[in-house]
Amino acid sequence: MLSTATRLASRNLLSKPLASLAPRAGLATAASNDEKQIKVEFPDKWVVHKLDETQQPPSFAYTNRKELLDYFYEMTVVRRMEIAADTLYKSRMIRGFCHLANGQEAVSTGVEAALEKEDSIITSYRCHGFVYTRGEPVGTILAELMGREAGCTKGKGGSMHMFTNEFYGGNGIVGAQVPLGAGIAFAHKYNGRKNICLAAYGDGAANQGQVFEAFNIAKLWDIPAIFVCENNQYGMGTSAERSSASTTYYTRGDYVPGIRVNGMDVLQVREAVKWAKEYVLNHGPLVMEMMTYRYFGHSMSDPGTTYRSKEEVENIRRSRDPIAFVKGLLLENGLATEAELKELDNKARDEVEAGVAFAKASPETPPEHLFTDVYIKGHEVPYLRGRHTSETHYFQK
Repeated sequence: MLSTATRLASRNLLSKPLASLAPRAGLATAASNDEKQIKVEFPDKWVVHKLDETQQPPSFAYTNRKELLDYFYEMTVVRRMEIAADTLYKSRMIRGFCHLANGQEAVSTGVEAALEKEDSIITSYRCHGFVYTRGEPVGTILAELMGREAGCTKGKGGSMHMFTNEFYGGNGIVGAQVPLGAGIAFAHKYNGRKNICLAAYGDGAANQGQVFEAFNIAKLWDIPAIFVCENNQYGMGTSAERSSASTTYYTRGDYVPGIRVNGMDVLQVREAVKWAKEYVLNHGPLVMEMMTYRYFGHSMSDPGTTYRSKEEVENIRRSRDPIAFVKGLLLENGLATEAELKELDNKARDEVEAGVAFAKASPETPPEHLFTDVYIKGHEVPYLRGRHTSETHYFQK
């Protein structure tokens, strides 16, 4: 296995401490304190594939106190919600598979900040943060994880199969969301809508054959799809370097242009996705690699300590944490105080605790609901055969 130092050095955006990536920002006058703009210049040039200098996101972002406080709060809620899910799983109130995204909060928050509600998102099973940023409350997300009736998918999907408005999962088959995302993007184009589909998959899924098949048809038809590889450095217990002959995932589209993004910086994610939406609407698909990191293991059965060191995880927490990055922007530019941020953190804690209580109070989904919502209403078949020829399940009209 490669040493920690060698692996980190090869990871470009994640190899630098936060201090070296600290943006240069200056205040500009505006109508109110909440609307005072700061210009955040990104410290590195965009790393691209088959894109010239005129086809790249801006090298800076404008933001303000209100936006940064919103991002801080949203990412804090997602992190606390994932910690709550971890506790509920260990209490055996969540069963089955459960994949947490602690450390990756800037991806879901930045993506949502860049898109419209009519744009579509489809992801892998590490999806809880996306469900929240799409607008689903903490309570219904946790209820879904617990198999409760109040869950966003009525308790029938669990952690891996969540759905909400223009969010098509949460998909359990590794890489399957990529061709599905291409299909959703094609539907937008076919129906003449100026919307796109963002299909997110992990570095562990990047070697799946169906991913390359989707790239091919998307480019052939110039489908408005953003294919996002959330490169959190590890698959199921295996580092990217041990599983992939090429770890430059943004170049994997070959004939499809690509770009690498610092997935720990919510502003870079936002600006890159905002630009990418316009690009794919006019030129067809794009592959985007977001360099991010997960603090927990691959799933609840993986402690995440056998294939990486505790020192590596702590180093990323200390130097690259996405929430700490936004907090630093707010404090260093005089846009918020420690007391204000502590108050927001407490508010996030209260929201998650209320969500846990809501989920626990919801009844478990009854077994007979297993056979509902299988077909579109009006197109149901009269019955389904069960595991044995003698077992028949009739649909209730």
